[in-house]
Amino acid sequence: MSDAPEPHEIFREMREEGRERLERNRLELAASSLLAGFDVVFGVVALAAVDAALTPHFGTQAGHFAGALAFGIAFVFIAIGRSELFTENFMVPVIGLRKGLASKLKLVQLWIVSPIFNIVGGTILILIVTTHGVLPGGAGASLRTIALHADGYDPATAFASAIVGGALITLMTWLIEGSPTPGTRILVAWIAGSLLTLGSFDHVIVVTLEMILGIRFGAPIPWIDVLQNVGIAAAGNLLGGLAFVTLTRTGQAIGSSEGEAPLEDGPPAAV
Repeated sequence: MSDAPEPHEIFREMREEGRERLERNRLELAASSLLAGFDVVFGVVALAAVDAALTPHFGTQAGHFAGALAFGIAFVFIAIGRSELFTENFMVPVIGLRKGLASKLKLVQLWIVSPIFNIVGGTILILIVTTHGVLPGGAGASLRTIALHADGYDPATAFASAIVGGALITLMTWLIEGSPTPGTRILVAWIAGSLLTLGSFDHVIVVTLEMILGIRFGAPIPWIDVLQNVGIAAAGNLLGGLAFVTLTRTGQAIGSSEGEAPLEDGPPAAV
């Protein structure tokens, strides 16, 4: 018999965790969000270093595949270290919403503070790792290529890609909550991070930091393109996370609770 919890049990656990997230003070939120930015940059650096090392010997596709596997460590760091990544907040705190304006204002604060500090934290680390000689040879060229690829999407493609990216990371959140062991949580986080990179899906924090890294190594990307992608990716990530995962998993949880104690507060309140 499987040890995995039922959907309504996962829902109840996520609701309690969501309420705890919404009650955190600004210092804890800002610090956790800075750390998530660091984690993402470590993953992008791993991606570039592995890609640069393998591409000359095994070709571009093998380099990209291995680099994507290496990038997965970023989401392992985030999941195990409990840092605060913007796209992890499309399910847990939404489910944890209470009735009344105060809870909704806390969610808005979370959605504003976490992406800003994700990018600020990542940029601080970028300024350090892009100092001459810090990264291995070839990593800079790989980072330029990654950044230019992200900048090459037209707005419609970027938005569609961002929907998938938001759905994927929100699904990761649900699966991690339902994982019975730390090892399973690590595996889920690693798979999700790797798949995000293999598919080159537009994730507002990951792609923004990739573009900044590329610019630091000479990629001719206008800053207006970076800002444009932030808006498009954030909107697409939000839509993918809420519409394709949060709503459907809530419905699954309500359906699986039949014959059990009812979900106390029902589905998440409308934001």
